[in-house]
Amino acid sequence: MRATTLIGIDIGTQGVKAALFTPDGRCLADAFVKSKLRRRAPGRVEEDPEFQVRSVCRAVNRCMAAARCAPRSVAGMAIAGQMAGLLGVGEDGRHLTPYDSWLDTRCAPYIARMEQCAGAEILRKTGCPPSFNHGPKILWWMHERKSVFNAIRAFVQPGAYAAMRLCGLDAARAFIDRTYLHFSGFADNRRSRWDPALCNRFGLDPAKLPAIVAPNTVVGRLTAAAARRCGLRPGVPLVAGCGDTAASFLACGATAEGVCVDVAGTASVFAATAARFRPDTRRRMLACGQAAVPGLWHAYAYVNGGGMNLEWFRREIAGRPAPGRRTLTFDRLNREAAALPFDADTPLFVPHFAGRVCPSQPGLRGAWAGLRWTHTRAHLYRAMLEAVALEYGIYRNAIAELYPDLRLRDVRVTGGGEKSAVWNRIKAAVLNMPVVQVRQSLGAPMGAALLAGDGLGLFKDLRRTADRWVRTGERHRAGRKMTAFYQPRLRQYEELLTVLATQLARERASDSPSRPSRREAP
Repeated sequence: MRATTLIGIDIGTQGVKAALFTPDGRCLADAFVKSKLRRRAPGRVEEDPEFQVRSVCRAVNRCMAAARCAPRSVAGMAIAGQMAGLLGVGEDGRHLTPYDSWLDTRCAPYIARMEQCAGAEILRKTGCPPSFNHGPKILWWMHERKSVFNAIRAFVQPGAYAAMRLCGLDAARAFIDRTYLHFSGFADNRRSRWDPALCNRFGLDPAKLPAIVAPNTVVGRLTAAAARRCGLRPGVPLVAGCGDTAASFLACGATAEGVCVDVAGTASVFAATAARFRPDTRRRMLACGQAAVPGLWHAYAYVNGGGMNLEWFRREIAGRPAPGRRTLTFDRLNREAAALPFDADTPLFVPHFAGRVCPSQPGLRGAWAGLRWTHTRAHLYRAMLEAVALEYGIYRNAIAELYPDLRLRDVRVTGGGEKSAVWNRIKAAVLNMPVVQVRQSLGAPMGAALLAGDGLGLFKDLRRTADRWVRTGERHRAGRKMTAFYQPRLRQYEELLTVLATQLARERASDSPSRPSRREAP
C-alpha cells in the first residue's frame, strides 16, 4: 500500500486536535483531546508540555482508530500550535519550564521595558510591537528565574516541542518556523534570521534561540516509542508545520492578496493577505507575519481571548438553562441576540479581559458601558458579539491605511464562532464586506496537513492545492441600514476605548512606578 494520507495536528489553547486527510483534501477522521490550563495565581497561565505531547499521541491514535486506517498508509504529519507563548528546553531537548501561555500576563513589565529600550526597532524588524509574546517572556525568565534561564539551551513553541519529543531531537536540533518570527522580539523577519543587534540590546545570547526553518521542512522522523503511542509505523517523517493562526489562514484559502480571514476561536483574529512586508509603525496595532505560502504576508491583529469571553458569559453570567436542559447553548444565546432590533439601546462591551494586545495596552480590562435596567442577557451577549466585530473594524481601517492599494475581497470565517449567523452578519456590517463560511475546513489541522504534503513533495503547488482543498459555504451580507448603523457605533466604541485608556494612564501616573522584580523564586 502506497503511503499517501496526511496527518495534521493543532496544539490549541482548548486542546489538541488531529485530522487525517487524503491527498485530495477529504477528511477521513478527526479527534480531540482537551487541554489542562493551570492558573495558579493571578495572571499566571501555564500548561504541562509533556501533557501536550501525550495529547498529540492520543489524538493521532484515536484518529487512526476512527478512520480504520493502516499505519503504513500515512505518508507524513505536521504540527501547528499556539504562537505567542513559549517554553525552555535543556540540552537533551526536554522541557525545563512549563509552557508559558500566550494568556499568561506576568511578563507585562518586560513589555514596557522592551518598548522603552527598542520598541520602534523591534516593530520595524519583526513586524510586531512587544506584547504578550516571546521577547518579554524570554526576558521574564532571564530576570525572574535566573537559574532556570541559565540551564535553558533553546526556547521553542508547543508545536516544535512536540515534534522534538516525537522524533527524539535534542536542543541542538530545536527549531522555529518563520511564521512565528513576528512574535519573537529578536528577529529580522524580512530576512528570516535572528538579529544580533536586538539580542545584544537585551543581553540575550542568540545561542538560546532555535534554528529558523521553512514550514515545509522535514525536521525528523517518528521514533519507535512515539510511533507505538500514535498508532503509526516508526520513521514517519514529521514536517515543521507552522503557527496555528497561519495554518488556519492557509486552511481558509488565504493564498492570494486581498483575501481576509476571521478566526473565531479562543482568540478572535482578523487578517488580510498581502504580498509585501509592512510594519505598522504609525498605529502600532497590526502584526505582519509570514504566511505559510512563500512570498505572502498576513497583516493581522487579535483580541486576546475574544472567544473565551463568550464561554465565560455562558458559564458565569447568562443564568440557568431552560428546564430539562443541562446547559445553556450558544444556539439559544445567538437566537436571543438575533431577535433584538439593531438600535443604539444595546450597551457597548470591551472584550479585553486579559489586557488589550493590539495595540499593546496590558492594563486595559473588560467592561460593559451604557447599561440600563431594561437590558437582558440577550443585550449583554450581543454587545459581546459586537465588540469583536468593532475591534475588527478598527483593524480593517489600519490595514487600509497600511496597504492603500490593497483591495479587500471578502472575509473567510473559521473556528467555533463561524456557526453564528447573527455574528457573521454583524461582522459583515461593520467590515462592509461579505463574510464567507468555510464549508469544509478543520482549521489549523488542515493547514498543517497541507504543509506535510508540500514538505514531502506530494503536491506540485501548495497554493493551488490549498485552493482545491478549501470549500466555501454560505456568504453573509448586511443590508445598507445595518451597515449604516454600525459606522457611528464604531466611532463610539473607539471613543470608549480612548476614555478607558486615558483613565488607566492617569491611575498609573498617580501610583509609584513599579519595577520588575529580580528576586529568584523559592
